[in-house]
Amino acid sequence: MPNQFLSPEGDLENYFITESWLIDQWVGDTLLTWGNNTNGQQGDNTTTHRSTPVTTLSGGTNWKQVACNTQNTTAIKTDGTLWTWGINSSGQLGDNTTTTRSTPVTTFAGGTNWKQVACGQNHTSAIKTDGTLWTWGLNSYGQIGDTTITARPTPVTTFLGGTNWKQVACGYSRTSAIKTDGTLWTWGRNSYGALGNNTTTQRNTPVTTFAGGTNWKQVSCLREHITAIKTDGTLWTWGRNSYGALGDNTSTQRLTPVTTFAGGTNWKQVAGGGLHTSAIKTDGTLWTWGRNNIGQLGDNTTTQRLTPVTTSAGGTNWKQVNSGGFHTAAVTSGTDPTFFIS
Repeated sequence: MPNQFLSPEGDLENYFITESWLIDQWVGDTLLTWGNNTNGQQGDNTTTHRSTPVTTLSGGTNWKQVACNTQNTTAIKTDGTLWTWGINSSGQLGDNTTTTRSTPVTTFAGGTNWKQVACGQNHTSAIKTDGTLWTWGLNSYGQIGDTTITARPTPVTTFLGGTNWKQVACGYSRTSAIKTDGTLWTWGRNSYGALGNNTTTQRNTPVTTFAGGTNWKQVSCLREHITAIKTDGTLWTWGRNSYGALGDNTSTQRLTPVTTFAGGTNWKQVAGGGLHTSAIKTDGTLWTWGRNNIGQLGDNTTTQRLTPVTTSAGGTNWKQVNSGGFHTAAVTSGTDPTFFIS
């Protein structure tokens, strides 16, 4: 059964996990981090690993949204400012340097109109309230989307431009984003067909998936596969499938989107992990599939699953889920919300 963790304040709102550590945003807008801190990704002005939550050096109770990858963190405050910290070897902090930061700094672009941010392995993407999409950091696979493979230590807009970007997600050397018109775009590394455009050719500018359509609602990616939900509630996956991460009852990589074996039109939120996937349905049930070598599926086994299974915790009150490289975390709803980690 997944391990249980209850916040000192009694409830949880948003949290994000990576391959090796976890970050959480409590209700009340206080930002807490814990886990690996080799590159200062906890933001507490140290490189000391933390087994219990700590606040960042900048403190405050006005944090709104946070995202992280293996070695750095980014977060937006309620005043619309964007802050980054951790490793900066490829300029992924966006402060026009390659200097690692153990405390939060603002990006070179500045501004008070940042709306959503996402972290990839060594790059960062963010959307402003004006609908523009900005990316920075490592660009060796074209994950910045500006027609080059040149690293960017400051934010730049994608080649596609536009003021109608709605949601962005970053994976291992690739980026995916949804526009307000419901179209889904991907770019960067395309090993295993993770861009979903029926090729394995990397792209340094955004391309639409082979499935096309104008009804994409939410997208998620981490390592070598991408998962997304449409407005009709169907769940689609594509890319690497070595351990069944696509949930289509095979281990065959897919160059174009396919639906999971479970099917259905009631999927609400999905999170792609290293080589596994987790998703919540509108009925509040939580499902996981893919690699399970250390129990990341939470089904009380270490057996990989080619099709979705429910966690051993069961229940119909799951609110939000996120997947890391080798673990999963989820929040339950109700008067006494609980945080589970597997």
